[in-house]
Amino acid sequence: MELIDGKKLSSEMREEIAQEVEEIKKNGGKVPHLAAVLVGNDPASETYVSHKEKACNKAGIKSDVIRLEETISEEDLLKKVDELNNDPSVDGFIVQLPLPDHIDEQKVIEAVDPKKDVDGFHPINVGRMVLGLPAYLSATPAGILEMLKRYNIETEGKDCVVLGRSNIVGKPVANLMLQKSVPGNSTVTVCHSRTKNLNEVLSRADILIVAMGKMEFVTADMVKDGAVVIDVGIHRIKSDKTKSGWKLKGDVKFDEVKEKASYITPVPGGVGPMTVVSLLKNTVAASQGRIYG
Repeated sequence: MELIDGKKLSSEMREEIAQEVEEIKKNGGKVPHLAAVLVGNDPASETYVSHKEKACNKAGIKSDVIRLEETISEEDLLKKVDELNNDPSVDGFIVQLPLPDHIDEQKVIEAVDPKKDVDGFHPINVGRMVLGLPAYLSATPAGILEMLKRYNIETEGKDCVVLGRSNIVGKPVANLMLQKSVPGNSTVTVCHSRTKNLNEVLSRADILIVAMGKMEFVTADMVKDGAVVIDVGIHRIKSDKTKSGWKLKGDVKFDEVKEKASYITPVPGGVGPMTVVSLLKNTVAASQGRIYG
């Protein structure tokens, strides 16, 4: 079993991005600028945005966090999105999800200019991705593909099973694994809560990508010997064995499954850091007009 070290990979990628940003500056170009809109004070969102800020600083990317009250109206949030769409100093921005219940998330996602949609959530970017056209890829799926690529994991002709069908991870990563590209060219099955004979389907996967949102759902008996296992889940539980008083676990029962897997991602230190660095990569691409010119 080999551990896929997302922390190490993301550090290497962040250094590559920092060098690229330095070149842009040397050539008289504008420093890439990422903004994040944070509505309310959800602890998980706060932590995630903080990680993005730190990563931007290390990569030499300008970073702003726009903090808005949880009680902000949908109309006022859409006005803020419009301001960012029309701000020439901002190359890309994200509206951190989830949003409060009184705000229609899809309406906000669709209000973001696709040229600045570095989260890759806008229907235009999703559609371009499905067609195999240049697009801003959703950060977590992009990070997963980068892991497979950098660990030289063979995907062509492999049986890939994606457990979970969210718009943020499950659907886009399934589409990317189908593409005529490397990584890609896999035979893909998407499973979800209504899938029959789930254990049987999972146990035939050469590559298993788990984004179900249920802690330690996947156990060793569901996994084929030698499978590549990518765990996207993240769950915070109380623990008296850590300084913080909390411990993070994934959707995969790591200690069991690692004995059968050829490659596996840990939680924490697996997919999470790759998600953040993929966002930085999209921001640099946006600053250089690589997708839409």
